[in-house]
Amino acid sequence: MTKRALIAGNWKMNTTLDEAAELAASVADLTKGTEGVDIVLAPPSISLDRVAGIIKDTNVSLSAQNLYFEESGAFTGELSAKMLASVGCEYVIIGHSERRELFGETDEGVNKKIMAALREGLLPILCVGETLEEREAGRALERVSSQVRVALSGLTNDEMARVAVAYEPIWAIGTGRTASPEDAEEIHGGIRGILEELYGKVISDKTRIIYGGSVKPDNVDSLMAMENIDGALVGGASLKADGFARIVNFE
Repeated sequence: MTKRALIAGNWKMNTTLDEAAELAASVADLTKGTEGVDIVLAPPSISLDRVAGIIKDTNVSLSAQNLYFEESGAFTGELSAKMLASVGCEYVIIGHSERRELFGETDEGVNKKIMAALREGLLPILCVGETLEEREAGRALERVSSQVRVALSGLTNDEMARVAVAYEPIWAIGTGRTASPEDAEEIHGGIRGILEELYGKVISDKTRIIYGGSVKPDNVDSLMAMENIDGALVGGASLKADGFARIVNFE
């Protein structure tokens, strides 16, 4: 891992407004001396504005967990890229496996969301990953390749330069199971090869490909030691400030 790392905490549907504020303040305090890492927090949408105020003028950035691809309109319950930008978001997670598995998001819809995010200056974190059945059938990279190609369809080199890719094997999310560093590295290397094919070596080398799937303080070091793992998308472990700070300060 030679480029600037990206460590993002996805709080999912956890924390009340006050809990989110307390957690954000603690993370900002515990990581205030950290250098060389982009630190990102993705609280629930109701807490975005509150957290934005707390992390202002710190080295922590704000992300949304999702967005809708239309600019405005009769889409009850949805949030547009413009809304997220207006509240202070710099990043947005797109295509998380829980969105795909539980809410029926498609690769084509993910592509529309990425385009919408880029139009408003947001930095997308594109999530891809295979099921346990696909991995056991030897189709992990095939599935991930398909997701990457469709999700990034139509993006220019300049646009791709603003996208991070998060590999998150579905079977490792919230299960306590983690892909071995070697297994993760294999898929990350495959993704980088796909990006080189689509956008050339310069963009491929610069793109941050991060790992998500039960990342914890006790396994982050071995994951980050891999050549093609450029950071982490952290779920449950991001809900404890000290643990998340340890992940941010990986060795």
